Amino acid sequence: MRSSGTLSLLLAAASVSAQSIVTTSVAPTSTVTPSGPSTGELGDAAVVNDNPAGVVYKAVLPKEAFFKPAFPEGGNIEGEVTAEAHKDGKGVKFTIKLSNLPKIGAALPYHLHVDPVPSNGNCTATLAHLDPYIRGEATPCDKAAPATCQVGDLSGKHGAIPADVGTWETSYVDPYASTVEGIGAFFGNRSIVFHYPNKTRITCASFAKVEGGVKLPSGGITTLPTVSTFSSATSLPTGIISNQTTTQSPSSTTSRPVTPPTSTNVVVGAASGLRVGAAGAAVFGAALAWLL
Repeated sequence: MRSSGTLSLLLAAASVSAQSIVTTSVAPTSTVTPSGPSTGELGDAAVVNDNPAGVVYKAVLPKEAFFKPAFPEGGNIEGEVTAEAHKDGKGVKFTIKLSNLPKIGAALPYHLHVDPVPSNGNCTATLAHLDPYIRGEATPCDKAAPATCQVGDLSGKHGAIPADVGTWETSYVDPYASTVEGIGAFFGNRSIVFHYPNKTRITCASFAKVEGGVKLPSGGITTLPTVSTFSSATSLPTGIISNQTTTQSPSSTTSRPVTPPTSTNVVVGAASGLRVGAAGAAVFGAALAWLL
């Protein structure tokens, strides 16, 4: 009878100890469900109000495409992208003129990318979209809420190149791009990349500063709606926030850090494990005392 009671106590102790192991080794997780348009980890993009007048950047596409199958007989999309601070300093006016566009039955997206094009023309080396607010591209840009989009997602905010057009021209003002060196939205030392809808990179070109500036056309300009609370470029993330260490070279792509379990979960789990473990030890001790 005594042995039977001892065995019961030992089993109870083992059960409690096993429970303590499970309790302390499994950390609770939390899921955040976004409401409304997705935005960056650092918030919505801010309107840039102090772009210096007369500063112009231009990107001219190369003669040969990066993705050769797009032009089996050679060649490339032809044209250029010119960007100048808007006349009131608010945002940047982009003027795009393209010809010899591939006809694939679908619209073609294009974006500002983090790095310039290397000397070998490798568009993959331009890295990801310009994204100083760390939004990511898993959720498509909401054109109705452009401040929530990546700064570099020009086609998401202003429209992609229409399907099956041989030539295409457009001009618009993007209030979130900057010609001010050293801030996250600056694109003058970066590149523009044209894609297929499946993200294959067709061609790309680096921006270069145009000495003396150029006169851009004034007609046919569209301007995105803005939110009054984004009132100054000083509220933009700096080069440090977007992993830019100097104003001479663009930043590397900012990655989302791995979030460890919260300290509250760890403390609660540990305390719970200690309490249950102590109970198991007490039962185990009582069993030994009975045997002796």
